[in-house]
Amino acid sequence: MIKTVIHKLEPQSFDKSQLKDACNILRKGGLVAFPTETVYGLGADALNPEASKAIYAAKGRPSDNPLIVHIADIKDLYNIAFEVPEKAKKLAKAFWPGALTMIFRKKDIVPYTTTGGLDTVAVRMPQNAVARTLIQESGVYVAAPSANLSGRPSPTKAEHVIEDLSGRIDMIIDGGSVGIGLESTIVDMSGDIPIILRPGYITKDMLEAEIGDVMLDAAIKDKVMREDIKPKAPGMKYRHYAPKGQLLIVEGQKDEVINKINSLVSEKERMGLRAAVIAADDTKKYYKCDIIKSAGSRECDGSIASGIYSILREMDKEGAEYIYTESFEDDRLGSAIMNRMLKAAAYNIIRI
Repeated sequence: MIKTVIHKLEPQSFDKSQLKDACNILRKGGLVAFPTETVYGLGADALNPEASKAIYAAKGRPSDNPLIVHIADIKDLYNIAFEVPEKAKKLAKAFWPGALTMIFRKKDIVPYTTTGGLDTVAVRMPQNAVARTLIQESGVYVAAPSANLSGRPSPTKAEHVIEDLSGRIDMIIDGGSVGIGLESTIVDMSGDIPIILRPGYITKDMLEAEIGDVMLDAAIKDKVMREDIKPKAPGMKYRHYAPKGQLLIVEGQKDEVINKINSLVSEKERMGLRAAVIAADDTKKYYKCDIIKSAGSRECDGSIASGIYSILREMDKEGAEYIYTESFEDDRLGSAIMNRMLKAAAYNIIRI
C-alpha cells in the first residue's frame, strides 16, 4: 500500500510553490489527484507509458478505456496531435480553457498505453487554476481520468477521492468542491464531421453556434450500452458512475412517475429491502420513502449536474439497495446528466 499525502490548499489564493511536491511526483512517474472545474482527475505523465499503466492499475480501469491528456497551452496541442482541423481551432478559441475535450489523430510521441491502443488522442485544456498551474509547473502533459475507482461515481470533492484511492496513489490535492460536477464534453475531430461521443457542460447547440453541424454518437441518441466497440472516448463502453445499490430510472409525466416510484418503493420495503429515491426540489415532498435525496432545482441551471455524483455516493452511505430516480432530461444539461445516469443504472429505465 502507498502512503498517500493529502495536500490541502485554497484554490483562490494558492501559490505555485505549494505544488512543488506534486510536480516532482508527476515528473518521476507518480500519481497525483487534483481538482478541475469538472471533476477531480487522477494525473500522471501522459508521455510515460509506465505512468499511464499506473493510472489503470490504481483505478482498476480496463486498459482499452482511453485517457484524456490535459495541457496548459494551445501550443502543446500541436506537439501531440498529428493534425488540428480548422473547426477544432475555432472550438479551442471559443471553449478552451474549459470543459471541452477534443479527439485528434495522435503523433507517435503519445504512447498507446495512454490512448487505450488507439491511433487517436483525447485532449483538454482545463480552466481550473490549480490544474493549469500543476501542468505548467510540472512540465509534463497530464493524462487524467476521473480520480475514482473504475465504475464508481466520479469525485466532486477531495473526500470522494480519499474514499476510493487513499493508499493507491501518491498524493491528493484537496482544492475543495468542483464547480460543474460533470465530466467534459468529448467531441471527435478526427473525421470529416465532428461527433459528440460524450455530452457535457458544452452543449451541442453551443458547439454548432461556432462550427455548424455536429453529430451525436448513435449510443447517445439511442440511449444504449455499446459493448461491441473499442471505445474512442472514456465512458463509451463500460458501466460507470454507479452506486452499490441497483439504480432504476423512471421516465414520463410527473404525476405518473411519482406514483410509479412510490409503488416500487412500497414493494421493496414490504420485502424488507432498503429503498431510496432521487428527486428534484419541487417533487421531493411527494415521495413516501425513508431515504429521499434532492438532486437540486430544475429551475437553477447546473444545480442538478453539480450534485448528482455526491448523491449517488450518499446512497452508498445510507445502505440503499434499490434506488429510484426521476429523469432530469428537461434541464439544460439534461443530455449530459441522463447520459451519466443511464450508465450508472446500466441502462435500466422504465418509460411510462
